[in-house]
Amino acid sequence: MTVKPLRIVAVGRLRTPFWKAAADHYVERLVRWRAFTETIVKDGDPALPIVDRNAVEGKGILSALTPADIPVVLDERGKTFTSRQFSAFLEQLSENASRRPCFIIGGAFGLDDAVKGAARHLVALGPLTMTHELARVVLLEQLYRAESLTRGLPYHH
Repeated sequence: MTVKPLRIVAVGRLRTPFWKAAADHYVERLVRWRAFTETIVKDGDPALPIVDRNAVEGKGILSALTPADIPVVLDERGKTFTSRQFSAFLEQLSENASRRPCFIIGGAFGLDDAVKGAARHLVALGPLTMTHELARVVLLEQLYRAESLTRGLPYHH
């Protein structure tokens, strides 16, 4: 089993206390098995039109990426997985000795097309639209679940 660090690049800080608490809960569990970093990109100016706001946030995301990152964009039109399939997908991404999986979460109005174009993979957490804060918590829970599956632990049942 290859253990590679994980990274999340996300627009905006978690502001709602219960989302922050839930995210912290899964990060605390996840870091037992993998190094984990999170880079927060500043929200675009709310006075800007949505397209311009997404473009500003997109530039921030793209500038945060490094050559070591394998960009995986969360998008409702991306590929869907069962938890077992997601675990296998994460293991496959982790096989590259010099690169790490980097999950990208947009802001309140989604992602700029330039960010989607830079993605190596588009992944959907499901067909429903959810807030970016909830998406971050769901992703962290699924990353933890994937690691549990890889290790044959009973969390996934």
